[in-house]
Amino acid sequence: MVTYNRSVDGVFRALADSTRRSLLDELFRQDGQTLSELEQRLPMTRFGVMKHLRVLEEAGLVVTRRRGREKLHFLNAVPIRLVHDRWVSKYAEPWAAALSDLKNRLEDKTMEKVFEIYIKTTPERLWAAITDPEMRRKYNFGVRVESDWSPGSRYEALSQQVPGALWEGENLEVDPPRRLVQSFNALWGEDVKLEGTSRVSWEIEPIGDSCLLTVTHDQLREGANEQIYGGWAMILSGLKTLLETGETLTTPGSLRYSQGPAEGP
Repeated sequence: MVTYNRSVDGVFRALADSTRRSLLDELFRQDGQTLSELEQRLPMTRFGVMKHLRVLEEAGLVVTRRRGREKLHFLNAVPIRLVHDRWVSKYAEPWAAALSDLKNRLEDKTMEKVFEIYIKTTPERLWAAITDPEMRRKYNFGVRVESDWSPGSRYEALSQQVPGALWEGENLEVDPPRRLVQSFNALWGEDVKLEGTSRVSWEIEPIGDSCLLTVTHDQLREGANEQIYGGWAMILSGLKTLLETGETLTTPGSLRYSQGPAEGP
């Protein structure tokens, strides 16, 4: 098993190499590629591509999924979001702008988005943070998600700042504290309503004194509106901050529903 390095040093080390940035660019252009496909796009050996992908995986910038006999590589913008929120913006505005731009590029134009984050907590506490309306509100743009969390039940995302639900769906699979699969229908604007139904899966894996949380947003229309999936990195960054420090983020996006209607999730 790969030993993951989610530190700031690991992210900067991964981004410092031009070849690894080229791999991120290739995955930006087409997410979910095999090793063979990536090898064809770079002037190096298969072994060289594998070494660079391993560094990106250890930094959490690339995650993999099996599809039959193939191993696909996906971008993960969460570590960049964490660097931006917790460290870079305090000291170097140009770096923050560059990382923010890269984050936006990584989250664009795909049918499936996969996000991973390590959180020092227990599966039970993490499950509670996902399903408890008040805890969810603290890292989810001020939005409560209410449901009885039984299989086949409905859920609604609600805020005092706006009338009606911002998004809603059905709890397709409920297996506490390990797995939650939900349908997702955005309702906060006419443009996102047209995107129809997609799917969000939350998977919790205990590892030592921490948990690996993987959020997969799939069944998206190719070229889907970025509002549908663009906020996951900030949500997961806020969730990690809340559970590990007890504090909440004060970034503009995190405060958006305390200031009135806006986009989600």
